Amino acid sequence: IISGQLAQGAKIVESDLALKYGISRGPLREAIHRLERIKLIVRVPHAGSRVITLDIKMMQDIYTAREALEGMAARLAARLMPQDEIEALFSLLDQHADNISETGGNAYLQREGDIDFHYRVALASQNQWILQNLHGELYQLIRMCRHQSGQIPTRAQPALEQHRQVANAIARRDEELAELLMRRHISGAWEIVRTILEDQHD
Repeated sequence: IISGQLAQGAKIVESDLALKYGISRGPLREAIHRLERIKLIVRVPHAGSRVITLDIKMMQDIYTAREALEGMAARLAARLMPQDEIEALFSLLDQHADNISETGGNAYLQREGDIDFHYRVALASQNQWILQNLHGELYQLIRMCRHQSGQIPTRAQPALEQHRQVANAIARRDEELAELLMRRHISGAWEIVRTILEDQHD
């Protein structure tokens, strides 16, 4: 779902998925229920379950929430992130640079968890409400949004450079700059995604 192998709006056909993944209906239904809880699948009355469709309003709302929450996370990270974790953050970005090079500079696709720059910064905020909102139910929806912008060839290097600028501000303990740069980074990503969505609907 995150990468689009199961397309947005696609009907969930249990028999097909059970056959494809070689599992029985019981575990499959449990997996579907879990995906419903994190909003990746929606149950439509009298029509079964479908993959979520990220329309422009939903995505705008997600990016607006991200900008506020991740901006504050970056501010708090600049205040609270231990020095060894800051050094690890720069090492992570070096790994990301290598990953981008492997795609010929055309994609910046981060896997989930602690190899995700945004996840690391949010974790460093030490704020349970920021973490709960960014990395609870919303996390996979956010990853769906980011997967779209991450595959735009002109986005990869600028996004990496913006991550480095945020990391530099955190390292300098410049809380205001860290928040500002993170907000700009996310709002810039939204402008790119919005343009793509508008072009698709023209």
